[in-house]
This record gives sequence, C-alpha cells and structure tokens, in this order.
Amino acid sequence: MSKIVRRKTPSVQIGGVLLGSAHPIVVQSMTDTPTADQSATLEQTLELIEAGSQMVRWTINDDAAAESAISMIKHLRAHNVKTPIIGDFHFNGHLLLSKDEELAALLDKYRINPGNTGRGLRKDENFATIIRMAIKYKKAVRIGVNWGSLDKDILSAVMDDNSKLPVPKSIKEVMYQAMVESALESCHYALELGLSDEKLVLSAKLSVVQDTIEVYERLARACGYVLHLGLTEAGGGIKGVASSAAALSVLLQQGIGDTMRVSLTPEPGVSRTREVEVCQEILQSMGFRYFIPSVVSCPGCGRTKSVYFQNLAKEIREYISFRMKDWRERYPGVEVLKIAVMGCVVNGPGESMHADIGISLPGSSEDPSAPVFIDGKKCAVLKGDAIKDDFIRMLEDYVKERFSKVSKP
Repeated sequence: MSKIVRRKTPSVQIGGVLLGSAHPIVVQSMTDTPTADQSATLEQTLELIEAGSQMVRWTINDDAAAESAISMIKHLRAHNVKTPIIGDFHFNGHLLLSKDEELAALLDKYRINPGNTGRGLRKDENFATIIRMAIKYKKAVRIGVNWGSLDKDILSAVMDDNSKLPVPKSIKEVMYQAMVESALESCHYALELGLSDEKLVLSAKLSVVQDTIEVYERLARACGYVLHLGLTEAGGGIKGVASSAAALSVLLQQGIGDTMRVSLTPEPGVSRTREVEVCQEILQSMGFRYFIPSVVSCPGCGRTKSVYFQNLAKEIREYISFRMKDWRERYPGVEVLKIAVMGCVVNGPGESMHADIGISLPGSSEDPSAPVFIDGKKCAVLKGDAIKDDFIRMLEDYVKERFSKVSKP
C-alpha cells in the first residue's frame, strides 16, 4: 500500500497539543452534561481524557456555564490535568467572553459557528468581538460551519446568484457552495482582524456521508488551513458508528483532516467515551495511529460450532484493555502489537503466522489442539482446559521480551 500523504497545513498549538500535517491526527470529544453541573461535567471530562480524548469541548451558553467553566479549568490545572479545554459558543459568545475575560484567558480554544453569531450588521461585530478576544489572549479559534445552522445571509445570496444563471445548479450544489463560502468568508474576516493562520481551524459538518465528503474535499482544495473532521448528527448505535467511519475514512485516505470527532447520539448505558473509541479504531484500522494492540479474529462458520474461540477472542481483548495502563508505561510501543485468535484450520494457521503472536483453535472436526505462532513460527501446541491461561502467559512473555528492549538505552 502506498503511503498516504497528508494535505499540508500549518501547525496550530492548542494548549500543549499540536494540530497540523506535521503532527499525528488528534482525537477529541465533547461532554453532553450541563456545564453548570460541575460534578457531572468534571467526571465525564476525566472519563473522556482517560479514554484518550486529547481535547475536550464544553458547551458555554450562559453565565452559570461560564462561571462553572472557570472553576473547573482551575480545578483541572491544579490537579495537573493539562488536556486543552474548548469553549463551544453559539449566539452569545461575544457577550460571555467580554463579560468575564478570565474565561477568555483560561480556555484553550474557542469554537464558533458563523451561522449563530448574529444576523445582518450585528453578525460582523459579534464575530469580530470573539476574534479580538482570541487575539488578545493568544487563543486558537475553530470556525465551524454546520448545515443545520448555515448562515442564512450567505445561503440567500448563493441562491439568488444561482437563480440568475442560464442553467441554475441543483439545490445540493447550492448547499455545497454555501457551506464552503461561509467557512472561507468567516476565515478571511478573522485573518483581516489579525488572527494568524497558526490559530485557525475550520470545519464544515453535514449529516449525510456523501455530502460531508464532497464539502470537505472542496474546502481542502480551496484553502490550506487545519481542518477538523466530523459527521454531524451521525446518529446512535451501529448507524452512527458506520456512517462516521464511512465519511471520515474516505477523507483521511485522501490526506484530509488534522483532528476529528465522532458525534454519536447518547444511548442509555453507553459511555460517552464511545466517541473516543470509535475515533481511535478508525485511525488504527487505517494505520495512522496506534492506541492498543489489535486482536484479529475470524467471524466463525459451520466449521466452528464451538464458541470457545469466540470467548477466547473476547477474553483476550478484555485482558489487553485491563493491562494497557501498565503495559503503556512499562513497554513503549506495545500499541502496535498484532494478536490473532482464530477458530479453525482454514485461515487460522496462516493468519496466526502473519500476526506477532497468534493461536489457531481447533474447528469442529479437527484434532483438539491449538498451535501458537510467534513472529511467524510455530512455537507451541496448547491442549486441555488451560489453553487461555497458557496463551495469556505466552502473550505476557512476548510483550516483556519484545517491548522492554525498546525502553533500554
């Protein structure tokens, strides 16, 4: 596979995190708790950070949220939590940031939507106020256009111009044009006000996969600024995961995107950290970044009527998750480890040989033994009731032997 070349973008520093083509693609998420509820918001923020969110965004929509944000950021920094916190502003961001400049100084980035900063003559001044605060406190700004709240003035202007054409463009084409123009017009105004390229991030989110891909491709061709990827209103469950993966993977494959969020509808009993996990899985499956050892396992068929291999694959994934905190500290680079847990002789031995360490469990008509392969070579055959424990012991030995060498001088 040929190496994917990232679209060239400047470095944007947000707290201690760097965005841009010279840096790894950054994963971020957003809390869904009322920001004024400090206990709930801090708890969820720390959960997201623990899961791997490198930046966390909070809604700041009124005075109570603003006061809470100030208190929480101070609390996080006092406890040595350095993850950048982003303030998400709509409608009244200019008022909140001006009213309490401590908020403006403590936040690491402001996210604003040009469709929600006011209408008519008020729009430019409200927008300009936020940009001036960002300049004053040396903060980055994400100008995030969203189809659900697209600037009505720009949309009307594009529609008017389209109606005058000999052959008017389709409604969808008008939408694409308006999205890109909104992002670029706001971007150019921010630059005129004095915001530098190194403080600017753009996004243009839609809820339909193909529309999202099209608009981001156009935006990437039209400018060289850092882009934040996302499929807005992706939905929940399998639909939200699949749609987000489909849209973002196509863009990432083209080298488009410097930071990303997967926006999933919350589900009862499902942690908000699912957003982070999906981002990580997308990046890892495409080979951009590695977060946790991968477990390759077969889907099962008529040869694998036993559920033993299914249970073992699940138990190995759970064991890895349990061990990662310690492994990450003691064995740098362990994230790239590839493990295979296969269920029969058809693909089992071959897939296990391609993995760093793999086991091929017997199918329904095979000899009840499980060969283990390490670095492409058959090194053991496990039998009996202790297969899981024996394989885990071999896995631990392999991790120690291979990755402890990395940390030695």
